Amino acid sequence: MKIDPENPADLPVQIAAAIRDAIVQGRLIVDQRLPTEAELADSFGVSRPTVREALKRLAAQSLIRTQRGATGGAFVNRITFREAQQQQITTSTLLLSMNDVSFETACEARFALERACAPLAAERREAAHLATMRDQITRQRSEDLTDEAFCASDVAFHRALVDAAGNPVLSYQLAGAVEAMQPLMNMITFTARSRSGVADLHQQIADAAQARDANAITLGLQALERETRALGRDVFAARAGNSS
Repeated sequence: MKIDPENPADLPVQIAAAIRDAIVQGRLIVDQRLPTEAELADSFGVSRPTVREALKRLAAQSLIRTQRGATGGAFVNRITFREAQQQQITTSTLLLSMNDVSFETACEARFALERACAPLAAERREAAHLATMRDQITRQRSEDLTDEAFCASDVAFHRALVDAAGNPVLSYQLAGAVEAMQPLMNMITFTARSRSGVADLHQQIADAAQARDANAITLGLQALERETRALGRDVFAARAGNSS
């Protein structure tokens, strides 16, 4: 593992990248203990505080874990899809909020990705997935549910549909769409949306999942996309009118 002292990037960033590459390439394997801070400092030709900062970066990415005691140190972590999902959600949220992604673009991506789950969800859904979807539909029909709680229930419903596909790689890739894109869309449109209409479409999707009807799930998602896009256009048009 080497770094370039002439590289303008911070030394901790370079060291973290070098160790990360060693993990990704299999030169450092799961549960293997990394060299000590002193050994890494000597190897990279830097100070121990610089190494310590690099290890903190790797720990924040769940790539390594630290243990105290005589047998402690820094070890290569076995990262799980569930652990990585939060990073995916955070990254997607930041990209949407900081890179001027249009509502239409986010909406298109979010529903295109979820429709990819429909055939697998129809085939593999379990009773627990159906129960979660139906529980959320019941919540969504409650008259005293707050806007924020309705949005959270909406996310939980669609997450259950995604998880019903039974593919952790697909669930991970869709985490950003369902848990980052959808809340953004909800917050833009929740004041104009028909809760009963959303709940009815969710009911259609849940019934289709129970019947293992992938086509009907897709049709329900397409109807939701049309409604969401139309609401978004109405909301932005109203805002433009108020500002003129």
